[in-house]
Amino acid sequence: MSARSRGGGGSDKASGGAGRSLEVRVRTARKRSHASTLWLSRQLNDPYVQAARREGYRSRAAFKLIEIDDKHHFLKPGQKVVDLGAAPGGWSQIAAQRIGATEGKGSIVAIDLLEMEPVPGADFMVLDFLDDDAPELLKQRLGGKADVVLSDMAANTVGHQRTDHLRIMALVEAAAQFAAEVLAPGGAFLAKVFQGGAQTELLAELKRDYAKVIHVKPPSSRKDSSELYVLATGFRGRQAPPEAT
Repeated sequence: MSARSRGGGGSDKASGGAGRSLEVRVRTARKRSHASTLWLSRQLNDPYVQAARREGYRSRAAFKLIEIDDKHHFLKPGQKVVDLGAAPGGWSQIAAQRIGATEGKGSIVAIDLLEMEPVPGADFMVLDFLDDDAPELLKQRLGGKADVVLSDMAANTVGHQRTDHLRIMALVEAAAQFAAEVLAPGGAFLAKVFQGGAQTELLAELKRDYAKVIHVKPPSSRKDSSELYVLATGFRGRQAPPEAT
């Protein structure tokens, strides 16, 4: 069964198919650092990178959304979806397939700081989500309430763990705030976080606003990566925090 199909094997496709793939060895070039050589070797030998090329997906990240949705089934035909941090377009591709946007059954509004080749069924804007007017521009383009807000955004890192974590959490918190403003009742929010997880205050807010909140690490997320996703489903609307006693 194709990795494009619900319940289909994103991980099966990525396992190398019927044949055994051969490891590609990368020689260290004079002008290439050791770290760059290791990264290139990992990319060339990554079964999900190879599968993404075979399937025509923009990136290996497509399989993360496939695997999460195969298990939790929050993408449905006819929905309105917002894709934050969309470039190069892997998540928009999968969402478009699953909601039927390529057949006019749903719609996707996607944004990123970087340019992105058009994805059939997706309305894309080059936009910094942290700009003051970005949320309002997205709402206008969406033309109504969203059913799903996706965020695969990641802040540029500086190598200082505490600073990097704060930057990452600022993006997640901004995405969660936006989701709470645009989601229809019953909607879902999926966002990238990192181990160390979402901060206590953010998780508490999500648990107030949604029926179910879980952390997910799909099989295609590299084992040596601290990457996780928080999935909140069953949006109930913004709930007031309990009064302090």
